[in-house]
Amino acid sequence: MKKLQIKDLVEYRFISKLEVAPKGRHAAFVVSQANWDENGYDHNIHLLDTSTEQTRQLTYTGDAKGFFWLNDSEIVFPALREKADKEKTQKGEKLTVFYKMNIHGGEAHVWLKVPQAVEAYKKLSENALVLSCVFKPGEPDFESLDEAGKKAAYQTIEEEKNYEVLDEIPFWSNGRGFTNKKRKRLYIYDTEKKQAVPITSESLDVEDFNAKDGKIVYTGHDFHDKRRQVSGIWLYDVAGQTTGTVLPETDWRVSFVNFCGDKIVAKATQGKKTGMSENPALYVAEKGEMKPLADPDENMGTYTNSDSRLGAGFTLKVADNGNIYYTATHHVQNVLRCVKPDGTVETLFQGFNSIDGFDLAGDKIICCSLAATTLHELHALEGGALRKLTGFNDKFVAEVTLTKPEYLEAKGERETIEGFVLKPVGFDPAKKYPAILNIHGGPKTAFGDTYFHEMHVWAAKGWFVVFCNPWGSDGRGSKFADLRGQYGTVDYNDLMTFADKALGTYPQIDKERFAVTGGSYGGFMTNWMICHTDRFKCAASQRSISNWISKFGTTDIGYYFNADQMASTPWSDPDKIWWHSPVKYADKCKTPTLFLHSDEDYRCWLPEALQMFTALKFHGVESRLCMFKGENHELSRSGKPKHRVRRIKEMVDWFDKYLG
Repeated sequence: MKKLQIKDLVEYRFISKLEVAPKGRHAAFVVSQANWDENGYDHNIHLLDTSTEQTRQLTYTGDAKGFFWLNDSEIVFPALREKADKEKTQKGEKLTVFYKMNIHGGEAHVWLKVPQAVEAYKKLSENALVLSCVFKPGEPDFESLDEAGKKAAYQTIEEEKNYEVLDEIPFWSNGRGFTNKKRKRLYIYDTEKKQAVPITSESLDVEDFNAKDGKIVYTGHDFHDKRRQVSGIWLYDVAGQTTGTVLPETDWRVSFVNFCGDKIVAKATQGKKTGMSENPALYVAEKGEMKPLADPDENMGTYTNSDSRLGAGFTLKVADNGNIYYTATHHVQNVLRCVKPDGTVETLFQGFNSIDGFDLAGDKIICCSLAATTLHELHALEGGALRKLTGFNDKFVAEVTLTKPEYLEAKGERETIEGFVLKPVGFDPAKKYPAILNIHGGPKTAFGDTYFHEMHVWAAKGWFVVFCNPWGSDGRGSKFADLRGQYGTVDYNDLMTFADKALGTYPQIDKERFAVTGGSYGGFMTNWMICHTDRFKCAASQRSISNWISKFGTTDIGYYFNADQMASTPWSDPDKIWWHSPVKYADKCKTPTLFLHSDEDYRCWLPEALQMFTALKFHGVESRLCMFKGENHELSRSGKPKHRVRRIKEMVDWFDKYLG
């Protein structure tokens, strides 16, 4: 058995995009693995026979990130494999190439070449697809141009790279870059005529859509100048080529919409009780009204943190029989629940395993799951328990020594605070060890008992890791998640109380060698802590927030997230926003601090780290900033492999310097 190393993450197999074929006999899924030499990831489609439970690999070229079932025997996936196609897209031409493959044999071949930048796709009928494509007014239509016209268009695109014109907010988006005037627009694509016809306006940004029996339901935001945080729901009739409004854009935020029998169901919230922290509920949408179906006060989806996922899957699914299945976080555990047509809610699974995607194969539920000391595998859910079906990561896990987090509670300022302590590998109760307090992002996410590469690396180095869910976290209802106007108060007290409880419970922790780190909200809280206490030997602040005023005007969510979470704006109450900004107190800081930030992080833009770094340097505090070029807010979870390794190495070296 060996100790876990930083670079071992390149050995992990990540499973995602699990989807069952129409009749349930097979399920396809994507297996991804880091490609160190290319500094990227290889993605290949695999197949599970749901009857024999045998798996086999379908693609081998490493470029199949996603797919959809055309029928029970054929899958379709987008990829760019031909040199000419790659050159077109590099010049700025929109093109998505779909390959078709028979699961029973034969190689994938080009099925369609769609002159659009397709982001999402669903089957509409035997000869039609619904496509969500990136659209921006004024962009050239290359299909209608001759060679001279194309050449001129390429030249214009190249020249326009020197400029960026902004006339709306948000003007950029984390992971997508500048988005000014760009929208996700819906098209119906005729696979026989090879024609794409738009069915939504140029100004509507579609968030979610589904198709059934010649109808398309979709939700999104129609905006000019400023995007409001409200959504509408529309229904398009394919035969009549007409659009009807199911729900006008008034005061609802809709994030999911689908057909359920002859009704339309939506996941939505008005945020009237706890603002953006309010958990959405399920509704039936009809005639401009939202009729309650189920309100379990849970944030539907998988929100327990991990840096060992890549890709997504279904976390909310409407079955043909009218049942609605969803995952959620319940305290520090994960659940899979079923909402019956009458609105009653049944719990099918509750445990520490996270369910990162699932689908239905008849009466069988297949899940993609990871646990405290195991990586992604497919499981069958039977009688409330998960039975493992695959072993993609078995060999690796069997060769490393991993410790299991131990559950711990502390009496918080308002409620009991739940969390965990991860002991060092080779723990000796007679020895003293350094410790790291790790703070999650969000703040409305949660730590659970799920695999976390960086924390296992720290444990392998001989350090305790302490982590918990303070007030503002997910998993305990909207009220518990409501941190509006309170950042740095009750949450700070909860974190410090939990740290004290860990020290009291584990006397082997050396309180003089205690570090703190966190990312996003956790980065904010790290910045806050180093300015309000001297108890930490060192700190690592990741993709952080230091100034709520500057963040308001520079980030993709600042103008509405900050206004909601600070319960004020820079004009309504600038003193309050400044009070909650860590950089205000930088002259009190004495803690050596490492800053990690990405230059394309538009969720918490680079100036947030630069301001805090400069403030600490100005006041003589030892500090270091490592900037990751070409990365965004998701560096720790889906950044380039070499960058992810360097990020953890920066932290390990920093902690090692001060903790030993």
